[in-house]
Amino acid sequence: MGLNKQKGNMYKHVTHTWNPLGGKCPHGCSYCSTNKMMYRPVIKEKYSGPVRLVEKELKTNLGKGNTIFVCGQHDLFAEGINPKWVIKILDHCSKYENIYYLQTKNPAGFSLYGANIAALHDFILCVTIETNRHYRSMGLSPPTIERSFDFAAIPWENKHVTIEPVMDFDVLELVGLIHRIKPIQVNIGADSGGNNLPEPDHEKLSQLVSILEKLTKVHLKSNIKRIMNELGVEFNLTRKD
Repeated sequence: MGLNKQKGNMYKHVTHTWNPLGGKCPHGCSYCSTNKMMYRPVIKEKYSGPVRLVEKELKTNLGKGNTIFVCGQHDLFAEGINPKWVIKILDHCSKYENIYYLQTKNPAGFSLYGANIAALHDFILCVTIETNRHYRSMGLSPPTIERSFDFAAIPWENKHVTIEPVMDFDVLELVGLIHRIKPIQVNIGADSGGNNLPEPDHEKLSQLVSILEKLTKVHLKSNIKRIMNELGVEFNLTRKD
């Protein structure tokens, strides 16, 4: 599939996506956006079966001056991914002068490839923390408290946290997980796939946003309007960008 221009409900600062991993993600989250695209034969073929490196993707010209989300349809740093594949992918990225957006639910994996990540021209590290709680729909992904501690231990300033899809949470506990990390930006989005997830109400989500805005930059993705406007409350998303 090569280098793809950013589209849909992606981060505004990301210009392209590149997906050199195929097969089913080891985390197995029921709400994974890839699941919703399995009706497309090309997607079903690529993301079914065991995890694998798509060798032809390593011939992709990643260009220059882009911000590329690497493995946005997978998790490059998930436990069980072949280390040789991870190194090959990161080494290919290092050949091109871009900003690479690396997001995972297993930030302990960042530590395993510190030298390879440091060789990139520029990069942003991001962890997904959907809630402070654990729900069955989160599959085999590490508990969010572990993600928080593991990511906080990484000595890199340009860190993001993504709360998407946001699931019902305990305000102070979730704030604590995020504050420990000290991210420069927090992205918050809702479930866009109709997965019937447990979600916070408008008041709780507003409280979370208000507290986080005192700690860091908060970006609300457009799909959050569904929750924020449930009670007929207008919420200005643009002031969060």
